[in-house]
Amino acid sequence: MKITVVGMGKIGLPLAVQYAKKGNSVTGIDINLKTVDFINQGLEPFPEEAHLKEYLVDVVNKGLLHATLDYEKGVKSADVVVVVVPLFVNNKAEPEFSAMDQATALIGANLKKGTLICYETTLPIGTTRTRFVPLLEKHSRLKVGIDFNVVFSPERVFTGRIFEDLRKYPKIIGGITQDCTNRGVIFYTQVLDFDKRDDLKKPNGVWAVESAECAEFVKLAETSYRDVNIALANQFAMYADKIGVNIYEVIDAANSQKFSFLHQPGISVGGHCIPIYPQFYLWSDPKASIVKKARETNSQMPTYFINEILKRFNTLKNLKVLILGISYRANVKEIAFSGAIYLKNILVKSGAKVFAIDPFYTKSEINEIGFEYGGDLSQAYDVVVLHTDHQEFSEIDFSKFPKGTILLDGRNFYIKEKVTSQIDLFKFGNVTK
Repeated sequence: MKITVVGMGKIGLPLAVQYAKKGNSVTGIDINLKTVDFINQGLEPFPEEAHLKEYLVDVVNKGLLHATLDYEKGVKSADVVVVVVPLFVNNKAEPEFSAMDQATALIGANLKKGTLICYETTLPIGTTRTRFVPLLEKHSRLKVGIDFNVVFSPERVFTGRIFEDLRKYPKIIGGITQDCTNRGVIFYTQVLDFDKRDDLKKPNGVWAVESAECAEFVKLAETSYRDVNIALANQFAMYADKIGVNIYEVIDAANSQKFSFLHQPGISVGGHCIPIYPQFYLWSDPKASIVKKARETNSQMPTYFINEILKRFNTLKNLKVLILGISYRANVKEIAFSGAIYLKNILVKSGAKVFAIDPFYTKSEINEIGFEYGGDLSQAYDVVVLHTDHQEFSEIDFSKFPKGTILLDGRNFYIKEKVTSQIDLFKFGNVTK
């Protein structure tokens, strides 16, 4: 089977490798020449994805995966085209469709009869049918459900563990027509393997749903639920700060039932999923007041931590702040919508001097992102903020910091007994320390 994956990013490339591992001839299309060159040399463009390095080398050496900038080469001979082009929102919280529209138009212009097109990029509900199918039909002069098939199948993986997650979670398929759905089920059954899971209501594998809209809804329901849940935990934590209660004890006790219903609170929620996808849902359903309030709550968490700093100092001007971790979550090299960026911007605007360290980033990379490098732990920082709970930060020797330094722990990461007594430790949701 000839498969083309459009978008060789942190989701698309592992998907292409997975399909090639199953013995298929795979072409990857990307707009970045450097990315294309890396892939064709068997080099991973991003180093933190588990197993990608060895899998990529293997399939490239076997001639099963090739990357290109050329849609004509990639699409005209393909039996299946999988689209994983990023979709973000603009400053008005509206989806920015330009990259997806362009990719769809180029796919349509090179489409042949009989091709299956699978959209995996998370989309507002109804987008596949009402926006992309008309574009495909316009540029191909073919008819969906007759000349070609279209399904939506949301990616449900985390960067850093994509190959594991592809096996772990059911693959959701919803088509424009029933024939489209059936074709999609056959395709994904051929290219994916699944772990046995006794906790599911039906066997783990490819799960067909009633329509593309239903499949689009699945991903937005998952991510919006998480955003609401995290916002609830954050609101609980802020109230716990107010009344002097340890929110982590509250959450652990509440979660002692057979299911866990509360996430841990945190300084921020970054990445592509949580800050963006609930806004896709709100674009589809603008009256969703609970989702809207949750998004507002979580996006304000950096400001909450700024206010905690202001409680201890009269001004932010000339304050020296060290941020531990600029990645949006632990053990990945990714700063998309990271709360560390928002913290830095607010602090710098107020006159503070902001430094950062992160084991996943070099000094020059940290400087390029806009931070001063904070590798010299002996200099007199006024405030240290634990933003990302990288395991390496557990080894920091806080005895190097001057007495009275304030440590704001945004991840419930540090234990007071293991932090030198000269450090004033504040744990979000646990002001009693």
